[in-house]
Amino acid sequence: MRRSDRLFRIVQMLRSGRLKTASALAERLQVSERTIYRDVRDLQLAGQPIEGEAGVGYTLRREFDLPPLMFTPEELTALVLGARLVKAWGGVENAAAADSALARIEAVLPATLADRLDKILLYAPGYRMQQPQRRLLDRVHAACLECHPIRFAYTRLNGEPSERTVRPLALYCWSGTWTVVAWCELRNDFRVFRLDRIAQCEVLDRTFEQHRGQRLSDFLKQVKAESDTWIADNLAPEAKTTPSRPEPASD
Repeated sequence: MRRSDRLFRIVQMLRSGRLKTASALAERLQVSERTIYRDVRDLQLAGQPIEGEAGVGYTLRREFDLPPLMFTPEELTALVLGARLVKAWGGVENAAAADSALARIEAVLPATLADRLDKILLYAPGYRMQQPQRRLLDRVHAACLECHPIRFAYTRLNGEPSERTVRPLALYCWSGTWTVVAWCELRNDFRVFRLDRIAQCEVLDRTFEQHRGQRLSDFLKQVKAESDTWIADNLAPEAKTTPSRPEPASD
């Protein structure tokens, strides 16, 4: 992390108004306490209104530079729940960003709303989301954004192993299970893969172009068309039973 970025993050973390020790800041930023002491001193010399002292802790005056944010209690509940869901089920970078965003929001809330934060009793336990899967989620998401194919070993639903090279398009979370929608170069068609069945994932150096018929929008159109056909065939007035709805092709 660049020093300028670290200084910015220190200010953001101190904006909560709660006393933070140098050891807590050091652990969060993965630097030594001595580095934190030096950074805080330089920030104070630069005019940042940081209060506190070494061995006790630091905080930033709540009135510092940002106006109070006005949310309804319902909006605040939605924001906190969203951040907790991301922290529980997102990648490593997503979880850190959600935590940072929540701290920044808390720092500029009026006192009446800030007190409500700890009273929001909606939680999203993330014990099922292990660190390797969080890191995989980050890697696959980056590959989606940068249009890099990925190659991996995959365990199919019937337990058979498979090797795939795909062009990842987007990630979807279904009740805590992450899947990646991709154009499969083996099947020459869209496929949906569960991240918890992926192993030995490698992001390839080459990039791909999203040609007509192979884009995410084409996949969504295909899913909608299949869904509309299923509804027409199975939910007609004369239908006597309601069969299970088809899902996108997966391996």
